[in-house]
Amino acid sequence: MLALRFLGRGFTRSAAGKAFQAWRALTGALPALERDRILEKLGEKERKRLMEKGIPRVPSTRLKAPGQLLEDVGYTGFSQATSTALSLHDYQYHGPDPEAELSKYTRREEAAKDIILLAKAIVDLLERRLKPILEERKAWSPRHQEALARLKALIA
Repeated sequence: MLALRFLGRGFTRSAAGKAFQAWRALTGALPALERDRILEKLGEKERKRLMEKGIPRVPSTRLKAPGQLLEDVGYTGFSQATSTALSLHDYQYHGPDPEAELSKYTRREEAAKDIILLAKAIVDLLERRLKPILEERKAWSPRHQEALARLKALIA
């Protein structure tokens, strides 16, 4: 994960941006993979809209709704991690803010800790949730496994 490499070099704001991008990508991918389970939880109007429009890309301003849908189908903690990702997104643009008006982080070390926590949440989701789904669909490859192993090594 590029975020961890940036963090290792002291580029905390760039690392925050990359961690956010990784979370946003995961937030876009998981609802597509869990579509059937999500459709079961929706009312007729929401189901029809989702079936007609599909699952669109997830802009930064709309991360909450897919995260909440994923919580509804068993992705415990997803909404909290989404809040962390959004805080890191703010930090990317505003940096540390001693008054906590523009960023929730008053020091770089606070943001660094959340970058690592978000990376751990991504690894956990990849390993426990995404990998089994892709293996069942015969879509998990040795390249995926290698990338996951490298990511785990960066966090350790």
